[in-house]
Amino acid sequence: MEAILTQCVQNGLRHFLYRNAIFMCERLCAEFPSETNLQLLASCYLQNNQSHSAYYILKGTHMAECRYLFALSCFQMDLLKEAEAALCPPNESSAEVPNGAAGHYLLGLIYRYTDRRQNAIHHFNQALSMDPLLWAAYEELCILGAAEEATSIFSEGASLCVEKQYMHDELSSKSLQASIDDHIVVPNRSPIVEDVSPRQLKDMHGYDVRVISQNYHGVASNQPLNGGSANFSFYNTPSPMATHSQLSGVAPPPICENAQLNGQNLRALGADNSPRSVVNSAVPGPRRKFVDEGKLRKVSERLFSESRQRRSTRLGGESLVNTNSSASVASGNGTNHSSKYLGGYKSSSVVSSSVSIQKGPSWASENSDEDITTSSLSFRSDARSLEQEGAVRPSGPAVVSSSRVAAGASEILGLLMILGEGYRLLCIYRCQDALDTFIKLPQKQYNTGWVLSQVGKVYYEMVDYMEADRAFSLARLASPHSLEGMDIHSTVLYHLKEDMKLSYLAQELISTDRLAPQSWCAIGNCYSLQKDHETALKNFQRAVQLNSRFAYAHTLCGHEYVALEDFENGIKSFQNALRIDSRHYNAWHGLGMVYLRQEKFEISEHHFRLAFQINPCSSVIMSYLGTALHTLKKNKEALEMMDRAILADKKNPLHFYQKANILVSMENFDGALAVLEELKEFAPRECSIYALMGRIYKRRNMYDRAMLNFGLALDLKPSATDVAAIKAAIEKLHVPDELEDKDAL
Repeated sequence: MEAILTQCVQNGLRHFLYRNAIFMCERLCAEFPSETNLQLLASCYLQNNQSHSAYYILKGTHMAECRYLFALSCFQMDLLKEAEAALCPPNESSAEVPNGAAGHYLLGLIYRYTDRRQNAIHHFNQALSMDPLLWAAYEELCILGAAEEATSIFSEGASLCVEKQYMHDELSSKSLQASIDDHIVVPNRSPIVEDVSPRQLKDMHGYDVRVISQNYHGVASNQPLNGGSANFSFYNTPSPMATHSQLSGVAPPPICENAQLNGQNLRALGADNSPRSVVNSAVPGPRRKFVDEGKLRKVSERLFSESRQRRSTRLGGESLVNTNSSASVASGNGTNHSSKYLGGYKSSSVVSSSVSIQKGPSWASENSDEDITTSSLSFRSDARSLEQEGAVRPSGPAVVSSSRVAAGASEILGLLMILGEGYRLLCIYRCQDALDTFIKLPQKQYNTGWVLSQVGKVYYEMVDYMEADRAFSLARLASPHSLEGMDIHSTVLYHLKEDMKLSYLAQELISTDRLAPQSWCAIGNCYSLQKDHETALKNFQRAVQLNSRFAYAHTLCGHEYVALEDFENGIKSFQNALRIDSRHYNAWHGLGMVYLRQEKFEISEHHFRLAFQINPCSSVIMSYLGTALHTLKKNKEALEMMDRAILADKKNPLHFYQKANILVSMENFDGALAVLEELKEFAPRECSIYALMGRIYKRRNMYDRAMLNFGLALDLKPSATDVAAIKAAIEKLHVPDELEDKDAL
């Protein structure tokens, strides 16, 4: 019973029938309480997203597997201290982390989210050393900025580890499957049933042998012998092809025959001294007939020679049960055979055990020889089909040769080497190198959703929003079900001011998965682009609610708070993002902007520098750091930073404008005018350029040119604030700068 329930639960998990698996596993745990069965029940709960249920049933368990599942439940419930205690008991410092590489990976995540970076790095490396194919661990190391080059991780040593692990897992799965087959399908051998005929059983007990009926669908219905519980069962898988009796609407006879691998001769059907199975039809007949051994041998030999010429190409619906081995049912469609059958099956060694056939008027004739003929023919055609199937699809512990395993491991690690190096370079913001690495991938790998989304992120970091949009759009076409990188795609469209495309993307993401934080980030960016910051904030907060460890959603909340001039909550949101990912440079940059607006220039410079250390290739961070240095009167250093920003991104007008401001403060008017003239080519309709040129000409006492540029600035319809500033400058056009400064004081 325990084995059958266990297999039922495992089948439910395999077919995603979680409710059924949970129900049957609860029955299993009630009938056979043990930590092993509790572990299985916890697995059902976890796969059904019921981590709280798994938490309560596993609390206090001691098995390593149970401790791992308990820690996983705690992690999902954000109970990180309990999760750590389950994986590393405080009183057992020498205890091994349960579940090998997966346990170390989970412990690494716990340390990462509790801000213990070095411990996290150690356990992620441990996980990779135990399982080089645990990509998620390498991904976490890249996010932490601590990943070694992919060539050293996915090396030849890793290939040997993969081969060894694969062969070990293959052997384990084969032995486990054989053990399950033996325990569940093969009945316990009863010495009474095996060595005593039905007539002797009747004489011994004074009762008729109860009918062991087998229904049409192959489900065994065991009736007890002499009022006791039955200790054996028969399992049958019906053929996918309709038999003659099935087409006629009459149930086929429940024939069950055994195959032996010891090369014995054919046994007599119905011999009183050695029956191997007792099978009766579901329809009781008026009498039994038994055929002597000599007649059966002649009939069988004749049929065997005939069936050699007329071999059936399909498997029948009858079961093939080996009583001398632990082999299980050979299914009718040829896909569920026991490896032991396929490993050593020989046609010469196929033997038929004695079968007691109870004839019924609905399907059996009065001639028992014809009954035996039908049975023997069906059995031999099944056996031959099994042999053919075994020849086509061999089974056994060593299905794949070691050379093929080695070649496969080498190919996989070669692929991971390119993917890993590209992702590592992206995480340390060496964007061009990352792009060059991803291009080395085979076309079929490059054109996958994950790779294309990483390419989109590369272009986003390079501030090439047009190419980023193109890459993300291709990723969406390749994997329309995947939301990988779509939060960044929505930000790209925000910067491009593509409100229609952004709205369409948001609607698509919501229809794909409304419980994904990326979907709500896209909607929030839609409202932010429309300057509806309060609604945008609500959508970003929804993203945080769905996944509190989604750092980018916290950062977007911070930007909306800043837009609403709620600096206190903006700072809190950026800090929350940094608690999740200390290398999330966007949050450091956001904090720098808040402190810059609050005129806390030294603190602002500190945060911009931290962002610059993480991402030294971002022209935007360089520009804001230069601005902070300029406010601190560090003009020379600020000018150098602006030059670096212009080199990194020559298409961004902000860098040129800030450089011109710094040159004006250094009274280098000619240099400032040269920069602004160059800037006019990139942004000819930017009013602030002409306003700044007007102020420069005013300070050089070139009032006509100053008035011309102020007029051009007003013609470009600036904002109300800028209009007021420009008109004030025109009114004071002939006032010397010294007097103007005194009036301002």
